[in-house]
Amino acid sequence: MKDFDFSDLFVLDLANNHQGSVEHALKIIDACGQKARAHNIRAAMKFQFRQLDSFVHPDHKSDSDNKHIPRFLATRLTRGDWDTLVSAVRDAGMLTMCTPFDEESVDVILDMGFDIMKVASCSAKDWPLLEAVAGAAMPVVASTGGLEISNIDNLVSFFDHRAVPLALMHCVSIYPTPDEDFNLNRIDTLRRRYPDITVGWSTHEDPDEQAAVAIAVAKGAGMFERHVGLVTEDIKLNAYSSTPEQLDRWMASYRRAVTLCGNGFRQSANPVEAKSLADLQRGIFARRPIKQGETLTRDDVFFAMPLGDGQLSSEHWTEGLVAEESIAKDGAALTAQVRRPPPSDVQILKSSIHEVKAMLNEASIVLDSEFKIEFSHHQGIANFRKVGALIVDCVNREYCKKLIVVLPGQNHPLHYHKRKEETFQVLSGIFECEIDGHRRTLHPGQTAVVQPGVWHKFWSDTGCIVEEISTTHYNNDSVYNDHQINKLARNERKTVVSHWGRFELEDKAPANPGP
Repeated sequence: MKDFDFSDLFVLDLANNHQGSVEHALKIIDACGQKARAHNIRAAMKFQFRQLDSFVHPDHKSDSDNKHIPRFLATRLTRGDWDTLVSAVRDAGMLTMCTPFDEESVDVILDMGFDIMKVASCSAKDWPLLEAVAGAAMPVVASTGGLEISNIDNLVSFFDHRAVPLALMHCVSIYPTPDEDFNLNRIDTLRRRYPDITVGWSTHEDPDEQAAVAIAVAKGAGMFERHVGLVTEDIKLNAYSSTPEQLDRWMASYRRAVTLCGNGFRQSANPVEAKSLADLQRGIFARRPIKQGETLTRDDVFFAMPLGDGQLSSEHWTEGLVAEESIAKDGAALTAQVRRPPPSDVQILKSSIHEVKAMLNEASIVLDSEFKIEFSHHQGIANFRKVGALIVDCVNREYCKKLIVVLPGQNHPLHYHKRKEETFQVLSGIFECEIDGHRRTLHPGQTAVVQPGVWHKFWSDTGCIVEEISTTHYNNDSVYNDHQINKLARNERKTVVSHWGRFELEDKAPANPGP
């Protein structure tokens, strides 16, 4: 079965709002298609199928106290009617989708060639129906209204074991949904629990409500669903279905929310923002006349606004700046006039710690309070960001466990172990390795075994965290094909500290400490 892309899909549920009239249904389809095209929305029009002759018990066909049955019977359409509507959906540029409520309807959906099948919240524990849905081998969207998390676990595993593409919809089966029952934080829960599945928001709120869709976008919802219909002199909509005008405003709110949320990544300030910030920053000025070649101390400078063009800001201050040109008293220290010293060993290692902590947090990896850190810097601390890795030593007994954090752009040079066998398992990021000459790219969850005496190296372009499980670790067990590395004493190619080395680093990598 091919994968299906559920992302950014809008499901427009016709339900029984066709009122049993093909002509009325066609108007709804046409109006919804126009709105979807106007907002560049990828939409699916959804129908609901029930084979009413067998779906409704004989005793309830003429008189029933179930409020839904009379409506189902009164709005019945023929197979030919549905064929007409399906063609209209495709002509409107939308995908076709249908919710079956019985096994016979699954067969009809297959026969008609729908694109997607939907499992309603009320059917999410209907295992005879679910078996039929899974057997259809179609992409499936399942609503989760009223389900316990264990029910959703079962549903996800059921379709996963059958290799059926699945998306989940957070849904509240109260029509319309009051504010206190929205529970949009549930989207976060479902996304964390099922990270490989698109999670959406199926709405039953007041159709004039616009905040919920924006919040759902911010929560990371990847699909959206709403009931749709048309009002006429004779037809009124229920309290949770949208007219085309309300649908237009809903889609516009979605588009604005997507713009407001952005992509979650920040590269650098745009020129307008950079200018706004620069206007409020302080520049570095000479407290006294500075001669060419002088090394500046804190007593030689002061910080004041405004920050001039090409001037060093207080952000760039560090002891050891050298004036390459003379600077007059009260004059600005320009970037072109001042040489900054290279970062100290302590600054390099401390800055890597800040990044590693953030990577562990992003991967939801929690460390105990007792561990050691090894900075592997095979070509010196100055080159640590290019050659090396940070290793968290967790356990070293007859078995050994480490976390290897490879910073973006870092590589660990070719080597082998004389005694140790190790298995790498990727926890986050993309881990590139070469083992015995074989190149591999590993993603989270994937593993690689390295036997004693086998040459291997690894790197990551974007940064990654790898769990290493091995036999006992021994110092000086590693042999590098770079003989210059082999000549180094262990303390020359590794800096080892307890915990994060808050105070040890100044002793083990002495230089001018940074902030």
